[in-house]
Amino acid sequence: MFATLTGLGLSTAAGLNAYIPLLVVGVLANLTDAVKLPDGYAWLSHWGVLGVIAVLLAAEFVLDKIPAVDTVNDLIQTAVRPASGGVVFSATAAAAELDSSTWMAENPWLGWVLGVVMALAVHLLKTTARPVVNATTAGAGAPVASVAEDGGALGLSLVAIFAPLLVIVALILLAVLAWWVIRKVRRRRARRRARLDR
Repeated sequence: MFATLTGLGLSTAAGLNAYIPLLVVGVLANLTDAVKLPDGYAWLSHWGVLGVIAVLLAAEFVLDKIPAVDTVNDLIQTAVRPASGGVVFSATAAAAELDSSTWMAENPWLGWVLGVVMALAVHLLKTTARPVVNATTAGAGAPVASVAEDGGALGLSLVAIFAPLLVIVALILLAVLAWWVIRKVRRRRARRRARLDR
């Protein structure tokens, strides 16, 4: 169960920022015993790979804070964030250990699928919320929202590895946030329709 929560937490973080959970997993695999990468994922702890991920993170960090550019970046990240979610779920051995299931160990692709679906769901929430934030704050909210997302991705990555039970709380909070964003978007659309009908 803990491995599942770790995988879900990391893939959720990947939906916010593709590179932070990859970097956290790779660095911790190198420097601590907290993360043991399964066979086939040793590349994730290679310092050259981590360097490339750090450069991509730096680019994402800047681009995601510029209004309008953040929307284009989110469009590009539609492929990257879910893929990252699949990698981090599987790389932490969550897929093989899911409920100590023999079936799961024999079907490791399911870990990828769970990671991809979780990261994609969070990514879609983020890409839905960001234009609302930009429109209601005349773009001033973009850097604030981006810093909050980056902080959330880092915090959730660390929680997923060191205190996986807290991932349940994070997922509940994310569900509440999703409900709030959906309501906000629907109200905004309803107001826009009402203006057009006049």
